[in-house]
Amino acid sequence: MIARLRAKTGGNAISVTEGDFATTRLDEKFSVVYLVFNTVMNLTTQEAQTACFENAAHHLLPGGRFVVEVGVPRLRRLPAGETVVPFLVTPTRLGFDEYELASQRLVSHHYSVREGRLEEHSIPFRYVWPSELDLMARIAGLNLAGRWADWDRRPFTADSDKHVSAWERPHGD
Repeated sequence: MIARLRAKTGGNAISVTEGDFATTRLDEKFSVVYLVFNTVMNLTTQEAQTACFENAAHHLLPGGRFVVEVGVPRLRRLPAGETVVPFLVTPTRLGFDEYELASQRLVSHHYSVREGRLEEHSIPFRYVWPSELDLMARIAGLNLAGRWADWDRRPFTADSDKHVSAWERPHGD
């Protein structure tokens, strides 16, 4: 990804640090730290997700915000006794999330037909509820500043399929 960034016009002007976003520390502080597109679920343990919140809080200026965009698990669509929910069905692409309820793990399976060949890849995740993220934030010393259903700040409801949440580092820390 860094090579792709560097290949773009102006890409060399952007400072990049390569490392684990749950643990890599910089000497800089920021007004915003953010994770988008379900990135927090790439950390497949609760311990790693909590460490990510603590690391984000470490990098925030007082009054700074940690912003996370993440999907809400589609467990309401999961029939009793079943473990798989389709999320994409087209003539050339199929996508299924396979849930393991006891561990909050899920594997996202992707199938696509390209040039007459079936390609498959699977990605492991750990899904996380908004309330659990709030607790991780509190452990890291952050306070919930807002939660919305999307980037347009529509209200987050029980029917929302994702959320954008922001937690703030208190002033005086």
